[in-house]
Amino acid sequence: MKTCDSAFNVACSECNLRQLCMPSGLDAAQMRQIESLVKSKRHIKRGQTLFANGMPFQALFAIRSGAFKTCVFNAQGHEQVFGFQIAGELLGLDGFVSNRHCCDAIALEDAQVCVMPIQELQTVSEEIPALASHLHRIMSAEIVRERGLLLLLGGMRAEERLAAFLIHMTERLAARGFSSAQLMLRMSRQDIGSCLGLQIETVSRAFGKLVEQGLIALDKRHVTIVDAQGLKSLAQLA
Repeated sequence: MKTCDSAFNVACSECNLRQLCMPSGLDAAQMRQIESLVKSKRHIKRGQTLFANGMPFQALFAIRSGAFKTCVFNAQGHEQVFGFQIAGELLGLDGFVSNRHCCDAIALEDAQVCVMPIQELQTVSEEIPALASHLHRIMSAEIVRERGLLLLLGGMRAEERLAAFLIHMTERLAARGFSSAQLMLRMSRQDIGSCLGLQIETVSRAFGKLVEQGLIALDKRHVTIVDAQGLKSLAQLA
C-alpha cells in the first residue's frame, strides 16, 4: 500500500487527477514536458496561507489533496469568503488579472499542492496548444461558477441558497470520482455564511429546515443527500 507521501510523489502521468489538471490525448513527449512544469510539491497545514492578497503571481497550484477557501480581509479585519476549492482544481487563476493575487488562499485541512511556475507554464502552453485550451476551459468554468454564486445571492431564501451550495459541491465532488450523495463539509458554518451572504445563525437554521423537509441528513459536518431531486427543485436547479 502506498503511503500519503509516496502517493504525493507519483508522476503526473500516474496521478488519478491528471484528467482534471491537464488535457487528454497527450503523447509521451508532451506528457514529459508538462511533468517538467511541476517544480515542487508542497504540504500546506490546516489554517496556513498558500498565497495572500497582493503577493506577486508566480505560479498556479494544482490541489492534490485537501481543500482551500479563497477570501479577502477588509481594513477592519472582516473576512469575506469567495469560494472553496477541492482536489483536482487549480488555485491562483486570480493572478492573471494584474500579475498579483487578489485574494488569500487558506487551507481548510492539511493539503498537498503541485507548484507550476507561471512563466514556464506559459512557455509550454505555446508549444502545446491543447494545454492552453485546457487552461482557458478551466478559467471559463471558474467564471461560470462565480456567476452561479452571484445568482445564489440574488434573492433566494436562506435554505434555497444552502440547497444550491450543497448541490454544486456534490456535483464537483462527483466529477472527481467521489460520492454525489455524501459530503464532508471541510469549511465552517461561518465560512459558508460568508460565502452565501448569510449570518452563521441563519446557516444553522437553514440546515435544520433542509433536515426537517427530508432533503438531507446531518451528522455534525457530514451531510447525506437524501432527496437530490427535491434539493435541486428547492434551489431552482431542476
